[in-house]
Amino acid sequence: MKHAYSALVLLLLSWLLGPARAQTPPTAPTPKQPFRLELPLEAYNSDVHVQPLPEDSSLVLLVERDLPLSTKSEFFFQQYNHQLQPGRKQVVEVPREYEFSQICAEGSDVYALFTSSVEGKLWVAAFDTRTGELGKGEFDTKLTRHVHNMKALKGNLFVTVGLDQHVTILLLDLHTAQFKFLPSVYEPLPATLTFLADSVTKRAEFILSESNGFKSRLQVKQLSDQGQLLHSEFVQAESERGLISAQLSPGDSAARLLAGTYTLRDSRYSQGLFAADLTAGVTETGQRRSLRFYDFLNLKHFFDFMSPARVERMRQRSQKLRASSRQQRLRYRLLMHDMIPFQGAYVLVSEVYYPRYQYGYGTYYNTAAYMPMYNPLYGSNMYGRGYNRSNRNVDGYRFTHALVCAFDRYGNLLWDNSFLLKDVETGELAETIQVRPMPDGKRLVLSYLYEDKLRYKVIDQATSSSNDLEVLLRTSEEDQHEKTLDTSHSELQAWYGSKFLAYGYQRVRTSGFNSRNVFFINSVAFE
Repeated sequence: MKHAYSALVLLLLSWLLGPARAQTPPTAPTPKQPFRLELPLEAYNSDVHVQPLPEDSSLVLLVERDLPLSTKSEFFFQQYNHQLQPGRKQVVEVPREYEFSQICAEGSDVYALFTSSVEGKLWVAAFDTRTGELGKGEFDTKLTRHVHNMKALKGNLFVTVGLDQHVTILLLDLHTAQFKFLPSVYEPLPATLTFLADSVTKRAEFILSESNGFKSRLQVKQLSDQGQLLHSEFVQAESERGLISAQLSPGDSAARLLAGTYTLRDSRYSQGLFAADLTAGVTETGQRRSLRFYDFLNLKHFFDFMSPARVERMRQRSQKLRASSRQQRLRYRLLMHDMIPFQGAYVLVSEVYYPRYQYGYGTYYNTAAYMPMYNPLYGSNMYGRGYNRSNRNVDGYRFTHALVCAFDRYGNLLWDNSFLLKDVETGELAETIQVRPMPDGKRLVLSYLYEDKLRYKVIDQATSSSNDLEVLLRTSEEDQHEKTLDTSHSELQAWYGSKFLAYGYQRVRTSGFNSRNVFFINSVAFE
């Protein structure tokens, strides 16, 4: 009887502990930092621009350094291999009147664009990392006022520029040293323009957002590498929804997926996501055969940054509104990344943000999602009596979380997930997180830098996982007792495979009271 009782206890314990062991989540991977590069540079007298080259697993630095007893800066390209060992170096004699604006790459070629103190003049340096050759050219466009971004396609540069009241594309032909403004892309300000330089099809794809103040739609334009218009089409919803902005799937033109955000009347804010298979065409009445909408309230992970009780109250309120033929309006702003092919589908990563406004009596955030801005001086809504909204200026942006969604080629949502962001603020609206696939090809890793910490999350489709993973950036290859005293201008870029590049300026304390000031680059690898 005693033995039977013991067997029964063991059986119960195995029944209770077995499922617990089965449900234990796998251990999150810890990234390795196999290589570190340090350059004797300081932030006050130098500037370094890092350009990864995934094609050959190398990277190129464009270094700007102040010369002693001179008002002119020194520029040079420096290439490094996958182990951060130096390769080719090429000095760039930049004319005195120019300052750096943009950098990009295509294959093994790196392009740097400089703007002049004289409006309309541009200067380009092209560095061929295979031969070490350096090409230079000056372009006097006369009309260009602002340069927003730049991408390379088949040796030509497509530069998004602002004129007096319009935004357009300036094509710089580096082979002939000629330039031209593309009349097929010429939009009045303010305009939203998304640009994809597809290295597979060798075509430039532009998505333009148009609005009449009440309804917004998208226009998709396809251009050759020489800037000729090949195809143009409109994408719009027949309902009260308006399409704000979108991204196109890269690669094979047989699968053309358009995915982005939509709104309810107010084109400043997103209500959810939409996806459309552009190859499905339109009906006889002009309606899209494939246009699907996904309200944020219907996504599984969009509201992970809120408490469950708050999310439940929102969903209950939404159900009550729908019962009375109304719809709850959400107010979110999303910054979308380029779409990524992944596991036979397409992944769209979007960062949720809100502006930080500067007023005469201080700086305030407008979450814009649930509540108006609150003025502690008056104890009331600043949109109310005695407040002029025209007096505010955007002073920066705060990012709350990143939304990750996967679509099949027809626009069906396969899964969604999110990554909560902490203490992420920027002066300009720019991407803050980077994405790479894990070596198993089944998961994604999202990461960003906060001071000297790498914060990251591993995404396994819709499976919940930790948002609090982080590691310190190491300061030496050997096991030395060092401490980071200060990190500034730190950034993270996707490199190749499952690797990232973390870089910036650091002050590191070594043995005793000694310290060193360096520009560092750490190779970060997930295995």
